[in-house]
Amino acid sequence: MLQTQQVFNTEAPNKSNRIINGQCSGVLNWDDIRRPEMYKLYRVLIANHWIPSEIAMNKDKQQFAGLSAAEQEAYKKIIGLLAVLDSMQTNFVTDVGQYLTDSSLVAIAAIINQQEVIHNQSYSYVLSSIADYQTQKEVFEYWKHDEVLQRRNLFIARMYQRFRDEKTPQTFLEALVADMILEGIFFYSGFAFFYNLARHQKMLGTSQMISYIQRDEAQHAYFFGEVFKMLLEDFPELNTEANRAFVYEKVEEAVRLETEWAHEVLVGIEGIDLTEFRDYIRYIANKRLQTMGFGKAYEGVDNCMPWIRPFSDEALNQTKTDFFEAKSRTYAKVTTVNGFDDL
Repeated sequence: MLQTQQVFNTEAPNKSNRIINGQCSGVLNWDDIRRPEMYKLYRVLIANHWIPSEIAMNKDKQQFAGLSAAEQEAYKKIIGLLAVLDSMQTNFVTDVGQYLTDSSLVAIAAIINQQEVIHNQSYSYVLSSIADYQTQKEVFEYWKHDEVLQRRNLFIARMYQRFRDEKTPQTFLEALVADMILEGIFFYSGFAFFYNLARHQKMLGTSQMISYIQRDEAQHAYFFGEVFKMLLEDFPELNTEANRAFVYEKVEEAVRLETEWAHEVLVGIEGIDLTEFRDYIRYIANKRLQTMGFGKAYEGVDNCMPWIRPFSDEALNQTKTDFFEAKSRTYAKVTTVNGFDDL
């Protein structure tokens, strides 16, 4: 079973010796940490700070009524789904932070947790801008009654709950795989929907907010990918054929569930080809596998939707001008070490 990190351990070094069930004093000295690249990630995360209320939603409120019925329905369902995912993520990161025996990782998990809470607030913020209170409540209840959403959400929740109920290195590994799927695959069809609206000059405020969330989530996926690799390094007994098969099996199931969801929520949306979208999901899945140190699961797929590239992390972060409103912002420069990822 995993042991929680002691609040203060006078007999342990400041620099952790293992990611879980290790020795660490509890004192954080950023100049004396096991993985110096974690300090670079920390700086990127704090540089990305934003709050929902800085995004103007007046134009979106005016435009929402002019969206097609399919677009309105997809908008509400996707916002509802993203709220559910980030709610689960807040609980998961809270759980993880208690058992990391590396103060630098605990600190980064704390920032990630705060960002997940901000993301969740942002969904309430955009809904309150375009819908009345009763509609907002209905949107946040969709996931309880939609079978496709139920399957997606329970797929993640069961792995997270298993870790919460039985905290072992094995269940931690399984939960990290679930995390990579949630943050690195399940968010991306929703993101693409809003970017598709934006390229048609629709709901630019919402898409701006989504771009900030996507930028954060790319860093979260990078972090947990590194945590996954550190876990296998510290516990080589987990690096088994069965666990490698588990990773590919769960990613394949995630791609199937995400494709099923896309065929429910994106039907009739102008500008989205569902066949292309299926390959796009597989392309994203390959990138998440590589983040965890694995080979691709799908051959012959790439970013087959070139219209989405202007909305990628790289495009948004190579400039200090906001893509959507030419608003001055301080973006961190993309590098190979800070984990930014193409959509």
